[in-house]
Amino acid sequence: MDLDITADQHDLLTLCALRAGDATLDWSLIARGAQSPEGLAALMDGQLHEDSRAAAKNRPLLQQALTSGLDDARARVDDELAAAGKTGARLVTVLDKDYPANLRVIGNLPPFLFYRGELDQRDARSIAIVGTRQASEDGLRRAARMARELVDHDVVIASGLAKGIDAAAHQATLTAGGRTFAVMGTGIAAPIYPAENRPLAKAILAAGGALLSQFWPTSPPAKYTFPRRNVVTSGTTLGSVVIEASSTSGAKMQARLAAEHGKLVFLIRSLADTQPWAKKMLEEGRAILVTASSDITDRLGQAADIQAAGQQRQQLALAGL
Repeated sequence: MDLDITADQHDLLTLCALRAGDATLDWSLIARGAQSPEGLAALMDGQLHEDSRAAAKNRPLLQQALTSGLDDARARVDDELAAAGKTGARLVTVLDKDYPANLRVIGNLPPFLFYRGELDQRDARSIAIVGTRQASEDGLRRAARMARELVDHDVVIASGLAKGIDAAAHQATLTAGGRTFAVMGTGIAAPIYPAENRPLAKAILAAGGALLSQFWPTSPPAKYTFPRRNVVTSGTTLGSVVIEASSTSGAKMQARLAAEHGKLVFLIRSLADTQPWAKKMLEEGRAILVTASSDITDRLGQAADIQAAGQQRQQLALAGL
């Protein structure tokens, strides 16, 4: 199945595929600059209007890459689109109205997402439930209970499709009849990782949920892909609940990212009692202690209002404000 995309979407992907020697461009910089057709046209003309250190570093790379690497970049894009099309995936970009409302507000937003399944306006009222892959039985039970209770309040559950806490949250949401989407650490056309969660990914799609990826469709799992996945898991949601996470866990990183994004960070009591990093975040006022699911749901708006705010942010971006 061919992936039907616009000329502007193709140009945006081409910018992301450009290389200047061994260097690639800063994708977040491209995403910030390309939120209007005029901004995209300026980038394709080698112009970076942003006044930042990242822009200063990338400006000569962009101009060099457009001069010498445009054909190769377009060919790369066509190959990746063909791979995505074979899986039935679709594309949404920062140029599009249905780009996730929560994601548009963060500074390090991705320029595009490939996805399988369905995007839904309800996703604006979503919470990420995250935690360690090496979860305890208590941690798995807490993740499942949290997911069920949030589903009861019409909250969409996001996570990262990893084993442990992520899988428990996704599965409990499905069992409770709720909506869940998974933010992947691989390309949308790559084999599901970890392999043990392939049935879970299939169940998410069968239930009307979605699999999202910010990477090229053929991208395999790599050390750098999972921290980047945490950025999008935080960005697509209103906040993150950390169930169980050591000081070296990716879930701790997601708590930090969520705080930097201006999202809500929720830490359950058992985590705060056992992990110094969690206690410190609470003491600094960067996180909220959760003793009941109402500590979360009382702080959430309605999906339609959140969606409207996201569209307003897009209009501001279009106006260059």
